[in-house]
Amino acid sequence: MNAQELLQRYSAQEWNFQGAKLHQANLAKANLSRIDLSSADLSGADLSGADLSGANLQQANLTDADLSGADLTGANLMAVNLIGADAVQANFQGANLMQADMRCANFQGANLNGANLIEAEISGVNMQNANLMGTDLSGVDMTGVDITEAHITPGKSEPELAIGGVSRNWVTWSGRR
Repeated sequence: MNAQELLQRYSAQEWNFQGAKLHQANLAKANLSRIDLSSADLSGADLSGADLSGANLQQANLTDADLSGADLTGANLMAVNLIGADAVQANFQGANLMQADMRCANFQGANLNGANLIEAEISGVNMQNANLMGTDLSGVDMTGVDITEAHITPGKSEPELAIGGVSRNWVTWSGRR
């Protein structure tokens, strides 16, 4: 399946694209609200500025995907692979990122207000100036995470959200750093 076919079928009110193969697809600024892309391969895809609000992306592969400026409000991203993804200024408000693998992703300026990041792997993530108000970070190791100027829920203890260690600079599945 290519991006054009997905967009045509979506506009004909087809929502279920579970397991779709959309490696490096250009879906920039596409309206894909409430789509089901669970277990889909969106590695290297351009989803910048896309509307994915309420989408089901559970267990999808978004390695090295461009999600900059995308709207993922209320999306289900449980156990998703976001290794090396670019999510600058993306909106993840109320999204479920439980057990997501977000290593070395760029969430600079992203809105994660009220998001669920329970047991997410976020080693080496850039969360500079991100909105983490009301974000559930239970079971999350913040080692190597850059939270410079991030907005964090008051009451979180400093040791719990301490910036420690060095970014591991993981190599993504495509072999890029």
